[in-house]
Amino acid sequence: MSTRLRDAGQNAGVAPEFTVDPAMLDAISPSGDRGGIVLGSGLKGEPLTVSALRSTPTRIVLVGGLYLARQVALRAMAVGAWVVVATGRPAAWQVLSQAAGSPDGRPSPLVQIRRLSPVELPRPSEDAPLLVVTDGGPTPQDLFPPRSPWQTTVYVLPYLHPQAGATANAADLVLMQRLPAGQAELAARIWRLPPQMMRQLTTLKDDQVVALGRNLWRPLRLVTTQKEQQLLGPVRRGD
Repeated sequence: MSTRLRDAGQNAGVAPEFTVDPAMLDAISPSGDRGGIVLGSGLKGEPLTVSALRSTPTRIVLVGGLYLARQVALRAMAVGAWVVVATGRPAAWQVLSQAAGSPDGRPSPLVQIRRLSPVELPRPSEDAPLLVVTDGGPTPQDLFPPRSPWQTTVYVLPYLHPQAGATANAADLVLMQRLPAGQAELAARIWRLPPQMMRQLTTLKDDQVVALGRNLWRPLRLVTTQKEQQLLGPVRRGD
């Protein structure tokens, strides 16, 4: 999988600058050219990042609650990305505008909250990558497929639906929170998961996520900074 998880001590894309305690996430500012978004910590507490903003058009599918999706967007903003959110529930995403707002209260041009309809997107670049979030339910419309370098499109799926199989299979990276048994069985069919992986999806805690990709199966724990807690509340599975 070209969208890599990085940690300190593994061979798949070591990123020494991220070898800090997860509690220090507020002090981390990885550069956009490496695309490093701090995603959480491994089972041993080691920080993990995902190369989500990169010179290749990228698709990421999130299966779970709104908390996870908003946290990923906030982390992208922290490394200098433009963020465009296409959603049917704009009020739920205003927290991004609040986080990016200027001291005088004016909204930041770096965050756009849009309806679920095509719009002209900012032109992404290495210095200003673009994260497009499609929050359109379990069978999202592909309104903004990633077609250019430095554009990443995130599809937020509240649950797995059989008609979302094509979107899921096209993803470079999938992040899944806990699934009920029926959903886990569908995940196993979509990604051809063995029984032990399917069962693991049903037993994840509220703050746990599985990162899935080509030759990748990595459980991790979400870590929330103090600033994110003020904006999003505690880590949770639901919205």
